[in-house]
Amino acid sequence: MTDPSKHLLVGIDLGTSQSSISTSAGVRQVVDSYVGWPVDAVARKILKREVLFGADAVENRTMLEVHRPLERGLLKEGSDKDQQAIRELLSHLLELGGAPEVRKSGGKVRVVVGVPAEALRVNKQHVREAMRGLVDGLIITSEPFAVAYGLDALLHAMVVDVGAGTTDFCVMKGRYPTEEDQRTLVNAGDWVDDQLYTLLGERHPGMSVSIHTVRGWKEDYGFIGKAPGKVKVKIPVGGVPSEIDITAEMKEACENLGPPVAEAMLDLIAGVESEYQATVRQNVILAGGTSKMPGFGQYLEKAMDRFGGGKVEVVKDAVYAGSDGGLVLAQD
Repeated sequence: MTDPSKHLLVGIDLGTSQSSISTSAGVRQVVDSYVGWPVDAVARKILKREVLFGADAVENRTMLEVHRPLERGLLKEGSDKDQQAIRELLSHLLELGGAPEVRKSGGKVRVVVGVPAEALRVNKQHVREAMRGLVDGLIITSEPFAVAYGLDALLHAMVVDVGAGTTDFCVMKGRYPTEEDQRTLVNAGDWVDDQLYTLLGERHPGMSVSIHTVRGWKEDYGFIGKAPGKVKVKIPVGGVPSEIDITAEMKEACENLGPPVAEAMLDLIAGVESEYQATVRQNVILAGGTSKMPGFGQYLEKAMDRFGGGKVEVVKDAVYAGSDGGLVLAQD
């Protein structure tokens, strides 16, 4: 019989933009959800690697066939490379977490994977196939539920998980959530990036900038409400390095995210039994990478004012809230 002390319990948050892992051995790692393969022998000679992940893949993208295997909260289908990319990404995360060594030594690796709510419904089998042979036990759950579980917010609470590909909502009623308890919007971080990219292109013709750069600006300077300060960036316009004030474009793109998220949140709360609605409004948890945007929590609180008020708590660690929650679930 295997010594239980040899087993490794793992929580993974498989996200559109970033994926994180938390293990019972104390390992916590995060990787941007990009996988890239050298396009030819020249690229392979320069890179000296068969596959690159995360920021490395983005930085070297001119030499790579880059895949972002999750899009709008769903695993991409129809491409063998996308299927291979998701397996490579999960395998890489498990390697970072020390899983291969545990299995080699005779231990078991048991994993809880959190995925966007829509992916849970549509692509659950694809995740199982991608993990085949890599682990000894697997549970797949929705990301907002994993966050709620890790925070012990299991009764009369709501998680609003604003990621890159989707915003996922989950009302906790003291049991495992049903489809009726959850909601998914494609209005999320990537959607804001697209809005900002379009606005900048319209107002600054000749600007030469990639969506990756725009995404970085949003992550560094995005806000809802009062601007913390002027947002000025240096970029080539018509080939000439120029400093541009993009405060107005940043404000508009980010604030466009507020109304659809608030509307879905309020609509889901309205479906809760009337005597519990006030309690749920006081226990809204804002999670996901985009939750770090200054002013987002206050915006959602203000949206609840006309219904009697509410309180929004922003998770302290947006990067690992999902994988830590998955680990707690694995341990339980």
